Amino acid sequence: MKSHFSLILLSTLQCNADCEYCFEIKSDDRLTLDRLGEIIRKVLDYMVEKSLASLTIYWQGGEAMLLPPTWYEQAHTLIQREAELRGKQVFHSLQSNMLAYNARWNRVIADMFGNSVGTSLDYPNRHRKLLGQAPDNYNAIWGQRVQEARAAGIEVQVIAVPNQATLEVGAERFYAYFADELGVSDFQVNTPFPGGEATAAKRELPVAEVEKLTRFYLDLAEVWLERGHGRGVSIGPFDALLRHFSYEPATLPCIWGENCANALVSIDPRGQVAQCDCWVTSYPDYHYGNIFECDNFGELLKTSAARQQFNQRPIHLVQHDCLECDYLALCHGGCPVRTYTVHGSLFEKDPYCELYKALFERMQRAARDLAQAAVATRRAA
Repeated sequence: MKSHFSLILLSTLQCNADCEYCFEIKSDDRLTLDRLGEIIRKVLDYMVEKSLASLTIYWQGGEAMLLPPTWYEQAHTLIQREAELRGKQVFHSLQSNMLAYNARWNRVIADMFGNSVGTSLDYPNRHRKLLGQAPDNYNAIWGQRVQEARAAGIEVQVIAVPNQATLEVGAERFYAYFADELGVSDFQVNTPFPGGEATAAKRELPVAEVEKLTRFYLDLAEVWLERGHGRGVSIGPFDALLRHFSYEPATLPCIWGENCANALVSIDPRGQVAQCDCWVTSYPDYHYGNIFECDNFGELLKTSAARQQFNQRPIHLVQHDCLECDYLALCHGGCPVRTYTVHGSLFEKDPYCELYKALFERMQRAARDLAQAAVATRRAA
């Protein structure tokens, strides 16, 4: 949506988990309501300048639920008031590890977040932990909290990141765990990347094993097409790609955005501004500036040398790595942070290029097969 803007807003840099592959630099910083008001006013004024009609705020952390639900209720009222003054629409999305969830969250999740929350769990879980505890303890608490949220009518969407053990158990077992054992009907599989400070866990991520990851993704796509598609199970990015190749409206992942620098920005509790949460929490050299130290948010973005590099990236890729690719208009060279964490540069294509192309080809073929089957069914009727 050209008239839409996205803000990844980190309400705190504190976290109650100790995940071994986390890219974030943690701190005790929390966003106050006064500072939130300043951020919102400057972002909405920027939207007025650019004639942007609507805003989605993606609330993350750290761990977003370490601020109490009453804080979010006050934040919601504040934001709605400022948006109405400027004739703008604001939507909210919540990402949480769910470890701090309890029934006191139900009202604000319903009123502010559309009765939906996004969370994360891997299978097998090797790296998500509580401090000093094993992954199994994390799984148990997470499972209990998610079960309680579902019982309250909250829709829970899950993000999973493949690790070496995921590739070993394979796509069939992976799908069965989420869809059959946990009853998850909406989950997304994100490619891993070793962002932030180097650790042993990050070195073990299957980043260099693109061929094995490709096989896993393709196998998972087959399982989903056979068992989940049309049966109430949604897996990203397969479902969005299938809609795209079926010429239906589709919201593709941000990793394939035309130029994420034009569509979204992230702000942390200290006011630091960067491209997304990956950049604002891990790479100070790529900060755009501080929103509390500027008079005009648009000027901060316009004059940022770091942001200019993000804007130059698509131009460079079109002229070099991606010029001959059939899927350039879909992929646009892939994700800048995945590129940077692997290659140390913004100006190369995504390291998962071959995986993406294989996935595009498979889902394009699936869309064609489904269309042909629909035509045959109508003719036989």
